[in-house]
Amino acid sequence: MINPGDAIRARRKLTNKLIAAHAALRLRPFFAPDAKLIVGDGGLILGADAVIQAFASQFADPAFGTYVRETERVDLDAAGARAAETGRWTAIWTSETMTGTYLAVWRKVTGQWVIESELYVTLS
Repeated sequence: MINPGDAIRARRKLTNKLIAAHAALRLRPFFAPDAKLIVGDGGLILGADAVIQAFASQFADPAFGTYVRETERVDLDAAGARAAETGRWTAIWTSETMTGTYLAVWRKVTGQWVIESELYVTLS
């Protein structure tokens, strides 16, 4: 049986690869339908469909490179159904690079970890 922290780290690495490939639709299974995302400037995106649409919009911009999230820690709840992932993120555009910290809340749904919410804080 795979350790939940390792499973979340593996899913994060896969999302990084899909973002680098600009494969917005392939990111859909990683988000709960009611996902909430607070982006680095404080904006709020509600629902997985809106999150995927936001990715697709960025991927259409020729100046967009990628987002890389590097997991530093994963903490699990006592029941093993929710987890908090914290780490550093980097956004790469042709004209600039931004960085900061993030917190992602994962929940286990039918045996798979999905993102319930994410908070990104720009610190650069």
